[in-house]
Amino acid sequence: MAVGVRQDVTCLLAAWGKGESGALDELIAIVYPELRRIARKHLAGRAQAQTLESAALVNEAYIKLVRADAIHFEGRLQFFALCAQIIRHILVDHARTRWYAKRGGGAVQIPFDEGQFGSPMPGVVVLDLDRALTSLSELDPRKAKVVELRHFGGLSVEETAEVLQISPETAKRDWKMAKAWLLRELTGNTADKTPAQ
Repeated sequence: MAVGVRQDVTCLLAAWGKGESGALDELIAIVYPELRRIARKHLAGRAQAQTLESAALVNEAYIKLVRADAIHFEGRLQFFALCAQIIRHILVDHARTRWYAKRGGGAVQIPFDEGQFGSPMPGVVVLDLDRALTSLSELDPRKAKVVELRHFGGLSVEETAEVLQISPETAKRDWKMAKAWLLRELTGNTADKTPAQ
């Protein structure tokens, strides 16, 4: 995202936070391509029978944002952090609905980026990832938040560090440890499920 666009996003976030009508619509028009890219990443490689498309995912996130009362953000990264949470919840809700409808046969698969997670995993059921992240958040909330921001929000290590107000080195370390913990959790290796401190 270009610097001018980042400044526009920050100004629109401030206007939206003040309750200015139309600010959210303008904001979404600017960030829509980035949100759509994130949504496509999560939905790539899913079974052909899946009904959730990237546009629908972004539109549902937009609806949730519209329904929120004036939210105050310090910058665009906090906005994308909120979007990461919303996207995660939408995917989980959609997966639960399909799972209940088909009793597990229609669980949503989301791709794990091999470059991010360091191990080939053709797809992880979003409900399993959500359960693993919930478990991780009970053990180490910051590491779980790092995963949410990086995986669901598409933020870089530096952007994640800025949102969480930690150093980039700490964010890198948390990301590395969280990835290892999640891989063990999701692949069934239960030898050590305590994230390293």
